[in-house]
Amino acid sequence: MTEAARLEAIAKRLPPVRGRLSYGVSLASVTWFGVGGPADVVFKPADLADLAAFLAAKPDDLPVTVLGVGSNLLVRDGGVRGVVVRLGKAFAEVTVEGETVRCGGAALDASVAKIAQKAGLTGLEFLSGIPGTVGGALVMNAGAYGREIKDALVKAVVVDPSGFRHFFTGDDLGLSYRHSEIPADWLVTEAVFRARPGDDAAIKAAMDAIRDAREGSQPLRTRTGGSTFANPPGHKAWELVDKAGCRGLKIGGAMVSEKHCNFLVNVGGATARDIEALGEEVRRRVLATSGVELNWEIRRIGEPLSEEETVR
Repeated sequence: MTEAARLEAIAKRLPPVRGRLSYGVSLASVTWFGVGGPADVVFKPADLADLAAFLAAKPDDLPVTVLGVGSNLLVRDGGVRGVVVRLGKAFAEVTVEGETVRCGGAALDASVAKIAQKAGLTGLEFLSGIPGTVGGALVMNAGAYGREIKDALVKAVVVDPSGFRHFFTGDDLGLSYRHSEIPADWLVTEAVFRARPGDDAAIKAAMDAIRDAREGSQPLRTRTGGSTFANPPGHKAWELVDKAGCRGLKIGGAMVSEKHCNFLVNVGGATARDIEALGEEVRRRVLATSGVELNWEIRRIGEPLSEEETVR
């Protein structure tokens, strides 16, 4: 069966939607690394009802993968089978309700911080230092500059692969360092964060300090996926990588950043295979030199190319 015929067969099995279904979509253009193969299907739902109806009616044997803005993500070169769901503008609204901020799962973390600041609310400045969306940040309990999602989360709405909505408090989700108990194929459609009244100038100054610290220490203007490895207990990942002699290490078009060596960067022409191989080599060298095993913080999805496809 040709690739076109395979995708056509998938299309015939999917229910009608009010949003948009696209087939054979390259994911390289939507990931910060700029690499990765195609998705069989990308679904952008019109709203929550459209999302729930689609998930309830789609064939059970078609897996669901959730994709935000592609910031902390590596898509392998063989692409992603099944349906990739991307939440759009209908899920990006942010509203202030007293001392809480209600956010759609597709709202950008930095936008949430900015809106809270304009409303004179403090406690969410740390979100300005986290790339990506609220949904992705919640799933990995992202954090920066001394705070993390679990410190601010009041409740969340999460949709399972059958389209059923679940309502959770922060305590329900098992949030710990860079971890939650939300399954990978469940979608965060809404989150509510607690804040408190603060001084607008002080809030803005804190956000400016976070911005300056990031720009001064991280390779933000390169093709990167953000922090590659979680900090092991009692250690900083970048220090372990540096002590293992990996700063500037290259495989193909992938390199360990010279500026911050817990960042891998695509310096030109890298494949996902290059980036993943580089990350694994860093993990091997760190384990050999320090006895500490690094765990990936970057989410890796999809299939590698076969040896035959790689040669071609």
